[in-house]
Amino acid sequence: MPVKHKDNLSQRHEAVVVAAKAAGLLSGANSRLSARVPRELIDRAKIRSGIASTTNLVEYALAKVALEDDFGARLVGRKGAIPSDIALGV
Repeated sequence: MPVKHKDNLSQRHEAVVVAAKAAGLLSGANSRLSARVPRELIDRAKIRSGIASTTNLVEYALAKVALEDDFGARLVGRKGAIPSDIALGV
């Protein structure tokens, strides 16, 4: 079972990287990044993601944030936008 879990993680990682490349987020010049981050956070993120390289982990995490959609927030923001007396065919 752990192998399947790892396969799902690598598929998810690959999907994010492919989407980031398609969006042009992984092209162009690289930038150096320096940050102080708790070791436990890095270690746990590596375990959860299945990514061993800190550079790849940071790239993956930044790509996820850059690609994140706001569907949930927009959906909740529409609450009450449709009048309650409209028949929705239910």
